[in-house]
Amino acid sequence: MALLEPVKPGKKFRLADCDPGDTAHVRREEAASDFERILDSQLPELQELLYAAYCNAVLIVLQGIDTSGKDGTIKHVMSRLNPAGVRVESFKAPNPREQAHDFLWRVHRVAPARGWVGIFNRSHYEDVLVTRVEDLVPKSLWKDRYERINDFERMLVRENNTIVMKFFLYISKEEQKKRLLAREDDKSKAWKLSVTDWEAYDKYDDYIDAYQDALEKCSTDEAPWYVVPADHKWFRNLAVAQTIADTLRPYEKVWRQRLTERGERILKEIEAQKAGLKLERRRAPRALGEL
Repeated sequence: MALLEPVKPGKKFRLADCDPGDTAHVRREEAASDFERILDSQLPELQELLYAAYCNAVLIVLQGIDTSGKDGTIKHVMSRLNPAGVRVESFKAPNPREQAHDFLWRVHRVAPARGWVGIFNRSHYEDVLVTRVEDLVPKSLWKDRYERINDFERMLVRENNTIVMKFFLYISKEEQKKRLLAREDDKSKAWKLSVTDWEAYDKYDDYIDAYQDALEKCSTDEAPWYVVPADHKWFRNLAVAQTIADTLRPYEKVWRQRLTERGERILKEIEAQKAGLKLERRRAPRALGEL
């Protein structure tokens, strides 16, 4: 059973209809065993096939308000992937060099290559979220960016065979407050705080409105958005892991076929090389005898 369903493209969407505390009737004990099974075998095997087949890239976008668990999701869900084929990119406020380019420039230059898993901790969506809520650019500018984002993601899919999954980690305002206070009480976690966290907390409803528009306008068949109920961290991790595995599994047959064809070609090259070496060895004594 799928724990998450994509936001339906072209349909009206209400984030208020989603419960950030939902666990899809999954018990925590069951979730633990399912999560370990996905991490131990499914995701590592699928990543190896992706890397070896070299015909697709994977882009995983993680978005959410402060304390929603983006770092935690990366730490737990991606923990057993081979780091040699994974690249995590975090997008903070753009630096002067990035500001000198269009808003997609800094994102496109680090999009994953074929065979690789790219994970975006925040992403190009910041330019229709933070810029909107904090009034950093005029509405006339950010409102046109939804279409540009869709064109960009469509290009990644069609030109580079990128498999795109976008996850909005949805927590309630009460849960956000609880997590902010917990960080203040724990000095070992206080480094995660910033002076603007409580200001952003006060704008929770504004951010949720911005997310609703982004999810409704930019969930497509090629690059779907998933709303992840994230008040319970264990369910968040399971839901994201299962969705990634379920999305990649249909490609497994093609990847295995590609590896078989590749293996057969390499074996033929090796046999041809061996045959050439044998021929050279047979000719060598006659050539020496003629000296």
